[in-house]
Amino acid sequence: MIMANHFHINTPLLESVNMSKRVGTTVYLKMENSQPSGSFKIRGIGHLCQQSKGIVCSSGGNAGMAAALVARKMGLPATIVIPSSSPELVVQRLQDQGATVKISGKVWDDANAEALRLAETEGLTYVPPFDHPLLWQGHASMIAEAAASLGPDVKPGAVVISVGGGGLLCGVVQGLQDVGWTDVPIIAMETDGANCFNTAVKAGRLVTLDDITSEAKCLGAKTVCQKAFEQSQRKDLNIISELVSDQQALHAVQTFLDEERVLVEMACGAALAAVYSGIIRKLQDESRLPALLRPLLVIVCGGSSINMEQLANLKHKLNSMLTFNEHSFIKPIYT
Repeated sequence: MIMANHFHINTPLLESVNMSKRVGTTVYLKMENSQPSGSFKIRGIGHLCQQSKGIVCSSGGNAGMAAALVARKMGLPATIVIPSSSPELVVQRLQDQGATVKISGKVWDDANAEALRLAETEGLTYVPPFDHPLLWQGHASMIAEAAASLGPDVKPGAVVISVGGGGLLCGVVQGLQDVGWTDVPIIAMETDGANCFNTAVKAGRLVTLDDITSEAKCLGAKTVCQKAFEQSQRKDLNIISELVSDQQALHAVQTFLDEERVLVEMACGAALAAVYSGIIRKLQDESRLPALLRPLLVIVCGGSSINMEQLANLKHKLNSMLTFNEHSFIKPIYT
């Protein structure tokens, strides 16, 4: 669907030779990291904000960046509420867009409660980061673009995405419906510790996580949105939920930087890890994907909360945790 007065750009669709070699089929990358805000979020948020007079948005980073950029372009005041787990880099980038930044709580759910309060008390338009039909409609445009780039003779064998609160998933489902690709499987990737969607799929109901323990903070919703869960239960869709570790997501970020010369954040690394950590091959071995797979479409969702310093911090933290876990044991006590 083409939308007037949008704030996003038509992002490149690139073929990755290195990733293609890994999975034995052509891999196309939808480069949402090249959006003006650094991630796909601007598609839906730009679409939603067009009737606003002043906005408040809760975010782990990317939704806030999109909302702040759109508000600046529209000449609107924006308040972005972020959790304390967000890096200082995010605060600075939001302020650079002219937004008022408020830090509230430890995880996104805490920040969201404060954003809702501000919307009520100050008369601002609440912009949810993932749970709104206009967001999904905006995000669906990336699939229409991909279909136009691939042409009528090429249909993906699967679409690979990261899942946080579920907004991208809902948008991709709508996009697949719009272009007649509802038979294309969606591989929905999360990290352990930010796996609200996988937990819900396994339980057959919405589940609220006790806490977000993953370093992929932008996947950090404790409950996936209702619509995303409903999509996972549809018999006419094939949504495959898979998990990777933080270490696998970080390895994907580093490998992507080395091979494709692009730096993305851990949340995006979860999707990339489907290729780099062998998830695609595993699904083929389990006959959940065909052995002869049509081209793979990977949504490179991007991320605004990453730079080389942050990457180094993540490497140090996760390597320290890995070393600690490998060497931790309980010594026997002899009496």
